[in-house]
Amino acid sequence: MKLLSFAIPCYNSAAYMEKCIQSVLAGGEDVEVIIVDDGSTKDETAKIADEYAAKYPTIVKAVHQENGGHGQAVNTGLAHATGKYFKVVDSDDWVDLKSYRRVLATLKKFDEAEEPDMVIANYVYEKVGAKRKKVIHYDNVFPEETLFTWNDIGHFKMDQYILMHTVIYKTELLKKCGLQLPKHTFYVDNIFVFEPLPYVKKMYYINTNFYRYFIGRDDQSVNETVMISRIDQQLRVTRRMVDFYTEQKISNQKCRMYMRNYLRIMMEVSSIFLILSGTPENLAKKQELWNYVKAKDKEVYKMLRYSMLGFSVNLPGKSGRWISKTGYKVMNKWIGFN
Repeated sequence: MKLLSFAIPCYNSAAYMEKCIQSVLAGGEDVEVIIVDDGSTKDETAKIADEYAAKYPTIVKAVHQENGGHGQAVNTGLAHATGKYFKVVDSDDWVDLKSYRRVLATLKKFDEAEEPDMVIANYVYEKVGAKRKKVIHYDNVFPEETLFTWNDIGHFKMDQYILMHTVIYKTELLKKCGLQLPKHTFYVDNIFVFEPLPYVKKMYYINTNFYRYFIGRDDQSVNETVMISRIDQQLRVTRRMVDFYTEQKISNQKCRMYMRNYLRIMMEVSSIFLILSGTPENLAKKQELWNYVKAKDKEVYKMLRYSMLGFSVNLPGKSGRWISKTGYKVMNKWIGFN
């Protein structure tokens, strides 16, 4: 069995995917690299994937599929994964070599009876034009270099939530919980770091800057203009997360609280981009989204709606929307999130 499986979803990624692939190949025979060509048509993505599979037959798998979107590419990577642990690396991102070695050394040392369900490491915003590289770390949230549970975690700051960049899951856990991401939908990484959480019992935090998250392409899904144009997909993801949270019996109180806070962020993100679009149609969709939560679970609705974030995106009238937009821009500049 391989120690760690990487899934690299690729769609017309020829211009940058090799940097990503090369960075994870440094793991040698301890890892497998599953390059998922998601129906690329405009460049040589498929050819590059096949070349790496031919050159590194014991490490790299090239899988070609009809275009199904990022989520389906992750599903395909998971279906082909044979490693004990599973990690997604987007094709325009990469991993840091020094941190990578530390991560692999840590994964190797776990006894079979004491293996974590989820391993967490830091990530770095590789933002084009930024003078400083912003590091998201969790040393104030998680105990370091030891197994811990939900009951041991501290308080998350606004920019510290667990994202796809930070997590390495135990492969068996993802298959056990039956995770399947929706096709042809952006922003499904939020589902990836949400729905498995009730199954996570043991965690481990490595305080190292492992994942390098590239920000700067005009066509990236996190570009503000692109996010507004794809708002319906954001809403689809948010509603699925609402459904999951309200329908699951999440036994651990701290896990339930974390998931509720994450859902609160998702509701604010969806709401603020509907406000930023400025169209009557999207403002109506914002009200529909909050009504959807209320219809699902009134108590959850109250906790989300009457939080500070919920209040900030539901201020009435044009002046209220102006305050919401101004607050978003100030927070974005201060925190630097995407």
